[in-house]
Amino acid sequence: MKLINNNSENITKELINSKELLVLNKPKGYVVTRSDERRRKTVYDLLPDWVFDDGWMPIGRLDLESKGLLLFTTNGRLGNALTKPGNCIKTYQIWVRGHVTDEHIVQAIRGVESKDELLKALSVKKIGTGGAKTKLIVQIDEGKNRHIRRLFGELKDLKFGTSLKVLSLNRISIGNFNLDVEIGKWRYLLLDEEKRLTKGIFP
Repeated sequence: MKLINNNSENITKELINSKELLVLNKPKGYVVTRSDERRRKTVYDLLPDWVFDDGWMPIGRLDLESKGLLLFTTNGRLGNALTKPGNCIKTYQIWVRGHVTDEHIVQAIRGVESKDELLKALSVKKIGTGGAKTKLIVQIDEGKNRHIRRLFGELKDLKFGTSLKVLSLNRISIGNFNLDVEIGKWRYLLLDEEKRLTKGIFP
């Protein structure tokens, strides 16, 4: 009986919601801001009113045309730690217009200059092609403005002589947390997920 009770307690603990992190699967067409002067739809339109009213803030950004995993928190220290360069690997699935070669992948990992900034990826893996498009899995551990779009925009398609262009971008994981909610939906992280995600990120 003790074994059964202990297992039940462990299961219960694993199902406790975090009080400091929630996740949204952001669709395209929503801006990541609390208010927008141009009256565009914001990510808060997808969330309960209390998320806005209680001061939950997005951790990092996804631009208007990007979609995928977006975390929110009320804990500024936690948000800063999760966005600090080198603390968390972020993984994206992207489609690029153009023929991405092994040379492009080497360049992306080595880094390219864009607007006086060095942009680079930790890893790039080609997982598919379709016509003149290439499907990639890209990992970065920092998040400069439009990082991945600008990175690939600095590379040239050797066949056509035009710049590569990211056509779609979907963030699928942050650290060891993988996106698992439907597009436009949200949920709290579980306490166990929060502990695993934040392990080792604080000094």
